[in-house]
Amino acid sequence: MPSCSRGRTTGVPGRKVCSTRPEPRSPWRGPPGRMRMTTYDEMRDRRTDEMTVTLADVAARAQVSPATVSRVLNGNYPVAASTRERVLRAVDELDYVLNGPASALAAATSDLVGILVNDIADPFFGIMASAIQSEIGGPGGRAGGERLAVVCNTGGSPERELTYLTLLQRQRAAAVVLTGGAMENEPHAAAVAAKLRKLGEAGTRVVLCGRPPAPDTAAIALTFDNRGGGRELTEHLLGLGHRRLGYIAGPEERTTTRHRLEGHRAALAAAGIEEDPRWTVHGPYDRRAGYEATLELLRRDPSLTAVVAANDSVALGACAALRDSGLRIPDDVSVAGFDDLPFSVDAVPSLTTVRLPLAEAGARAGRIAMGREEPPPGGIAMVRGELMVRGSTGVPRAASDETRPTGAGGFGRERG
Repeated sequence: MPSCSRGRTTGVPGRKVCSTRPEPRSPWRGPPGRMRMTTYDEMRDRRTDEMTVTLADVAARAQVSPATVSRVLNGNYPVAASTRERVLRAVDELDYVLNGPASALAAATSDLVGILVNDIADPFFGIMASAIQSEIGGPGGRAGGERLAVVCNTGGSPERELTYLTLLQRQRAAAVVLTGGAMENEPHAAAVAAKLRKLGEAGTRVVLCGRPPAPDTAAIALTFDNRGGGRELTEHLLGLGHRRLGYIAGPEERTTTRHRLEGHRAALAAAGIEEDPRWTVHGPYDRRAGYEATLELLRRDPSLTAVVAANDSVALGACAALRDSGLRIPDDVSVAGFDDLPFSVDAVPSLTTVRLPLAEAGARAGRIAMGREEPPPGGIAMVRGELMVRGSTGVPRAASDETRPTGAGGFGRERG
């Protein structure tokens, strides 16, 4: 036998086996004299300590193809629920971390979802944003099934709205949800529509929640029936016998303002009541605006028997102004709001309003944005409200010589 300068001991004294190949790593390990097969879990643990877990590792663990793992993590293709569950369990067990930048380059979009609101401190927007976000994450909050939700607070600024849409486009957002009414401004509407088209062309799903449709875009619209709700609310007051109704409208440049006011005026016209221009005051959607607008309405026409507010926050301000003016609700003046925000039922008296299903609409918008629910036919769905009759509205006081408290020309400031 030819001599060999390299070799390994075979266990026979003085004998070696020649080999030019490196000795393979044995799966057997253990103390001398005892041989034990390394388990799958031990090999997995050793491997995860030595190198980064790959997509192929997750696929092997879940007993699926790498393509299926990619589909589950990117959310860009339907996968059976049981298969998705196995893949996400493997992701957790192997502590797999998705390569965000690389996957963003390979896929059409990232894992970012933008939610645009006018004012996150306003319960109207907070309820919708929370419901949208609840539908964005994967089951159980697992890595790879999650999306990063970013709430963009525009403060009602059209410039900031466009800026956020541009930033979300640059970040290749997976989805964008715009909440609340739109601006009544043609140049701005055209600019927003252009941004939404670019987002859609890049693969971003766009959903409008509580916002009118955006023509010539691929945006899905869940539109609140503000006209119908405004009309039903005023019809309720007319049915009680009110004929002199003050109206506190929101900002003139918002679609929500116009639609609710149109519903109010349609009810008046149907009842044959000619609206007095003095009966409408515009202002922000907040309590302070409701307080000041009510004082202004009483100054203009002290004989009003009802006040219809643009939303529930405005209605609370109206109630405070009436009380500070020595008027009883609803004995002297009835008050009605809109939205049915959580505090409305706890007001004293409880507030008559129109309930909008804010949480339900937000959750549906989130599911559509994530591709877990089919869009409505034609891409547009009308979300209707429900009239909630409570203690703040009643039959108007008898038309007699009954007089109001003095001071109609200056009703004093809100008490702290």
